[in-house]
Amino acid sequence: MSIANPLWGAPRIHSELLKLGIEIGQTSVVVRRRHPPSQGWRTFIRNHVDGIAAMDMFVVPTISFRLLYGCLIMGHGRRHILWFGVTAHPTAEWIANQVAQACGWE
Repeated sequence: MSIANPLWGAPRIHSELLKLGIEIGQTSVVVRRRHPPSQGWRTFIRNHVDGIAAMDMFVVPTISFRLLYGCLIMGHGRRHILWFGVTAHPTAEWIANQVAQACGWE
């Protein structure tokens, strides 16, 4: 019945079987999928780990009470630092340049 009606779920199939006089528990109804289940997050990360990078911005106070802003970009594939930059005056253009230097224009 689940193959003939692929959009029906287990509750609907169970109620139809009860109407036909077949006494069966709802948990006994097995609905088969036509396509394999999608991958989970762990599988997705494992498959795409070489193309994933993390970026972190942080502030470092100096001994003269100046603030320096750091940008760290790290690749997840081999867990290595792709790029590290420091500036006293960060701008959006500077951050975009850091990302372009770390990852290229690909």
